Amino acid sequence: MKILLAACNAKYIHSNLAVYNLRAYAEKYRENIILKEYTINQQKDEILRDIYLENPDIICFSCYIWNISFVKEIAEDLKKILPDSVFWAGGPEVSFDAEDFLKKNPEFFGVMVGEGEETFRELCRFYVENKGSLEEISGIAFYSGGKIRHNGWRKIMDLSKVPFAYENMEDFRNKIVYYESSRGCPFSCSYCLSSVDKKLRFRNLDLVKKELQFFIDRKVPQVKFVDRTFNCKHSHAMEIWKYILENDNGVTNFHFEISADLLKEEELSLMEKMRPGLIQLEIGVQSTNPETIKAIRRTMDFERLSEIVNKVHSFGNIHQHLDLIAGLPYENYESFRNSFNQVYALKPEQLQLGFLKVLKGSLMKELAEEYGIRHKEKEPYEVLSTKWLSYGEILKLKTVESMVEVYYNSGQFQNILNYMESFFEDAFSLYEELGKFYEEKGYHSISHSRMRRYEILLEFLEQRQEISGERAVDAMLLDLYLRENLKSRPSFAPSQKPYEKMVWEYRREKKIPKTAHIEVFQNGDVMLFDYEKRNPLTNNAEIKKINEEVKEYGYV
Repeated sequence: MKILLAACNAKYIHSNLAVYNLRAYAEKYRENIILKEYTINQQKDEILRDIYLENPDIICFSCYIWNISFVKEIAEDLKKILPDSVFWAGGPEVSFDAEDFLKKNPEFFGVMVGEGEETFRELCRFYVENKGSLEEISGIAFYSGGKIRHNGWRKIMDLSKVPFAYENMEDFRNKIVYYESSRGCPFSCSYCLSSVDKKLRFRNLDLVKKELQFFIDRKVPQVKFVDRTFNCKHSHAMEIWKYILENDNGVTNFHFEISADLLKEEELSLMEKMRPGLIQLEIGVQSTNPETIKAIRRTMDFERLSEIVNKVHSFGNIHQHLDLIAGLPYENYESFRNSFNQVYALKPEQLQLGFLKVLKGSLMKELAEEYGIRHKEKEPYEVLSTKWLSYGEILKLKTVESMVEVYYNSGQFQNILNYMESFFEDAFSLYEELGKFYEEKGYHSISHSRMRRYEILLEFLEQRQEISGERAVDAMLLDLYLRENLKSRPSFAPSQKPYEKMVWEYRREKKIPKTAHIEVFQNGDVMLFDYEKRNPLTNNAEIKKINEEVKEYGYV
């Protein structure tokens, strides 16, 4: 008996913790289980071939909003070439409408509903040992006598009973490693499936420390905690943060999704001591509109959140990623503009502008009609319009999102953006107008190189007479050389020929390596860029102003 666990990830760098957990929990049947990870960007024929050659008796697909259509198409063709194989599905995208899914997708025989570890082990026992019956297994829906039978949801389990899923880290080279120290969420955000499971459970801390040490010993580049609100239990978070601080290997980065306004002084004091890049924080703000926050049943004190984000920022050692969601109740275009400006003013390393997904099983799905929320019929069920936001306005926000992603989140335009901001009504207007410019010029539908992005920005700024072209070019050159020692100068960069002798003599006398770059800016500043020393958060070169040092070499 051969059972195949199949994951179809969104990108190659992703891994699927769920299927590894299933295999680990069903260790007794390990020799019968094959685990395969694919991506939705692979050729379907390649996946069909791979699964066909394995010739499994049972095929179990892990289903999410990013892969469900892909999985359905694969399964439809697989059934034709493996007609005797039994198909099961599991995961959040099929758990909340299992009967409907089975009716619409006859290739599948059954669905594992909700948490799958114990359910999968019992299915293995049924298929491998031919013991028990499907009717006795809770947490499944399946065909029985031509009809669909739903055995109901299984009781949630003790998270500490799930064995550690990782073994050979070579299998995860160049991939993000996911880890969970808790399941469930104490909050009730209406757009989130974690709010459905109100039973918050924590993994035993001795186990957690032992498992984190496994990653630390192997110098895994990044471990991403999938805990929905990592710091909801102060003692749990403190123990883990203390452990990774005390056992820091100088390489591994740990990613946490937190509620910033819950952080206490004790936690902040600990964070201040951490190596730059040891941890990074993802903070869901979603909206700063009090009416919206109340409507989505979210608990957040934005004033406190701002205070915490600013304090963490002052440490200079932690990457912060802040999230906003467009399309929430009571948030119109101007309200979202205000939310954006307030969060942007906090200057996070990344600002993600997302759009509401109306997920099956969520409270938002139940309230969609009341809020006038129209969304895409197919996954990812993204909002199209609401009572407060038209589709046209959604399109405008999409353009803003694109500009923020390219110019802000890339971290490659920080100095030019800082210079530009003061010439616009607010930060939102900057990205709004830049997005309009892209569309007017037809640039929005074309893939551009990084250098071309700078050239387009200069073209955009030429329309505004109050902006100094010289200062803009200086800011852009600073951004460019902070990242890399360019092999060829940008088309818009002024000549450095008048300073070549001075720079050459200074380099020779001071023994400046070729790996460093010296730039004379139009404002008179002379900057030395040292690429051997980089900021661990931004990866920018260390810079030093050397105006005084070069005077003896003829520079005035």
